[in-house]
Amino acid sequence: MSPAITTARPEAALLDLPWSTPLEDWPASVLAALPRGISRHVVRFVRLGTKVLAIKEIKSELADREYGMLRNLRRLGVPCVEPFGVVHGRTGADGRPLDSCLVTRHLQFSLPYRVLFSQSLRPDTAVRLMDALALLLVRLHLDGFWWGDVSLSNALFRRDAGAFAAYLVDAETGELHPQLSDGQRQHDLDIAQVNIAGELMDLDAGGFLEDQADPFEVAASIIERYHSLWEALTGTERFEVGDRWRVDERIRRLNDLGFDVDELTMTTDLGGTQIQITPKVVDAGHHSRRLLRLTGLDVGENQARRLLNDLDAYAAATDRQGDDEEIVAHDWLTRIYEPITRSVPRELTGRLEPAEIFHEVLEHRWYMSELAGHDIPIDEALADYVATVLPSKPVEKSVVGVDTVEMPVIAWDE
Repeated sequence: MSPAITTARPEAALLDLPWSTPLEDWPASVLAALPRGISRHVVRFVRLGTKVLAIKEIKSELADREYGMLRNLRRLGVPCVEPFGVVHGRTGADGRPLDSCLVTRHLQFSLPYRVLFSQSLRPDTAVRLMDALALLLVRLHLDGFWWGDVSLSNALFRRDAGAFAAYLVDAETGELHPQLSDGQRQHDLDIAQVNIAGELMDLDAGGFLEDQADPFEVAASIIERYHSLWEALTGTERFEVGDRWRVDERIRRLNDLGFDVDELTMTTDLGGTQIQITPKVVDAGHHSRRLLRLTGLDVGENQARRLLNDLDAYAAATDRQGDDEEIVAHDWLTRIYEPITRSVPRELTGRLEPAEIFHEVLEHRWYMSELAGHDIPIDEALADYVATVLPSKPVEKSVVGVDTVEMPVIAWDE
């Protein structure tokens, strides 16, 4: 009997995959060589034309539930993997039923945390990963999503202008509510602290964690960062009527965190001497949306901020700050951004995504200029970056090969 495939994007090639074979026994000819994190289920990456899909073998009702949850999260604009379909009705060659499969699109240039920690990264890598996960958790909670299984293993990380952006990859235990209570949020934080400490202890046992990093302190940092973000986004301020300039300051602070403000709730006391302000946050992505509107570039929030800074600098350098912003942005895109990203040799284009390469070229130029004591032309900085820096970067784009690489489980079993 043929399997029943539910998908929002019909792909006839899905029928060609060996659904009658247990997922762990799929042949190497259909697999893609990508690093895989720890999972309680069998997970494989497969090639499907030009796409790379992640397939997870799971019980039927759980597959349907997670597929629907991911679709809802995508509608809310939450950073998460894209659901591709669900496969039911699988039977083995012996006629016995097999579990269903959840199919998602692989997130290009993303890596599981174990791969990041196995690379030679700066000492503050652990803290930056915690920041990324804390920001993701805040965004989920603002949208009413209770994760129920917060961990590094259930997220993927992409480089975002020197920092990291986290994406939810496993929504199996999640619940979507109109609004989360403080108790629900704290429950998620308790789960996060325990899971992350365990994962970091595993890395420490394998020699992957920096010597000075304490797993429990690093795990606790996500709680501190979460509370700081949550307070900045939802906290209530009281100030005198004469200090109304602080309304603008608060909005700027939220924008700097990557969030927009839809409306402000202002309440005046009976005496009329104080105003209470509570921002209503709609979504993150202030900078990325502005860059997308101006240039059509769809990049990470930190990358967008960095590119917009360069765009603003270009406008100032060309004395065009009063010109139409969209025209200036088009000139910057065609004269600055595209010539740089298109100058990368084809064999190195899979190292980093274009926006990250552009960011790193700008950083490289700054370091070269500082060392030289004068401004270095961008072309010279680009040539030096391509020759000395980019070749040493690991390949972070989807790499299709003959097998799936699985990072070893060392000491801690999820």
